[in-house]
Amino acid sequence: MLAVLGGHTDCVHFLLERASSPDAQDKRGSTALHRAAVLGHDDCVTALLKHKASPLCRDIQGRTPLHYAASRGQTEMLSSLMQAAVAADPQDQLLDSKQYTPLHWAAYKGHEDCLEVLLELKTFIHEEGNPFTPLHCALAAERLLESARVHVINCRDAKGRTPLHAAAFAEDVAGLQLVLRHGAEINAVDNSGRSALMVAADKGHSGTVAILLHRAKADLTLLDENKNTALHLACSKAHEMCALLILGEIHSPTLINATNSALQMPLHLAARNGLSTVVQALLSRGATVLAVDEEGHTPALACAPNKDVADCLALILSTMKPFSQRDPSSCSCSSPTVSSSPGLNLLKHCGITAACSPLPSNGLHNGYVKDHHGTPVGLDGCLSE
Repeated sequence: MLAVLGGHTDCVHFLLERASSPDAQDKRGSTALHRAAVLGHDDCVTALLKHKASPLCRDIQGRTPLHYAASRGQTEMLSSLMQAAVAADPQDQLLDSKQYTPLHWAAYKGHEDCLEVLLELKTFIHEEGNPFTPLHCALAAERLLESARVHVINCRDAKGRTPLHAAAFAEDVAGLQLVLRHGAEINAVDNSGRSALMVAADKGHSGTVAILLHRAKADLTLLDENKNTALHLACSKAHEMCALLILGEIHSPTLINATNSALQMPLHLAARNGLSTVVQALLSRGATVLAVDEEGHTPALACAPNKDVADCLALILSTMKPFSQRDPSSCSCSSPTVSSSPGLNLLKHCGITAACSPLPSNGLHNGYVKDHHGTPVGLDGCLSE
């Protein structure tokens, strides 16, 4: 091993000819062949293989010398090791302890020449190895696609993600266009119910969102496990450009007012994150200001920094009644004495007059309060009998 570390090929030959074991391992399970592969000593590898060193010997991480040669782009060495490995055991799948193959490493590091060697000398079966396939991490994906054909385009990793998901997550526009050209399923969803568009919207990758919307015509009605649409995800992470791109493709008020599992519309989320341009666009497309989420808050109250502030705001606004002229039609309550006022209009915009019932306020359950004259005032902003 010391001779290999120094690249002393003559010493390696000398020791092997005198019965030194070619597969002796150190405390990490590495053999002389592992060391030679890591250091790129081709002559030492040739000498070791000539004396029957095993190319399939595993270190404590389950990696063979082929894994190291592939990860370091040692093309000629990898070719020699691959031929020896196939001769020794053609059924060995070359998996390390994490289920990665040399093909994964070559793809991840972008070593196209090594990919050529591995694909020529060993049949590429995408079901083998780590469920996160070489194509997911490939920087040289074109070569993989040519060899693997279209059946690998929509292969999935352990979380149900396809290469299209991976490209959307990494904002790899070239990779995205590549897999789309080869027939990637645009609306495939992962185990959490998210499509590539939803992943891009959640990450704020506006370029990817634009491609998936305008060129691939991704489905905007898909819901993830929490009933979020792509628009929900963009608004929840304050990705204004992504939200506006998605809004440009939505023409249905139903989708504009869709609620997630927390009963939040995109308007709630956009308002909470201060996306004024998005809020304006949502309102112009028919977003309702009166819907309440699971905490009983309208989009206006969602602007509050937290639930306690929102509840306090609702209570304060509910007592504002600077009535200047009478107009019984301005309130849905039965009292004929209620009048229209700027204060009441403000309450309407906050959604407080939408339903004559108290908003949740951390244990405060009474449906009315009294003004300073002692007159009961309901939390909906209307005078009570």
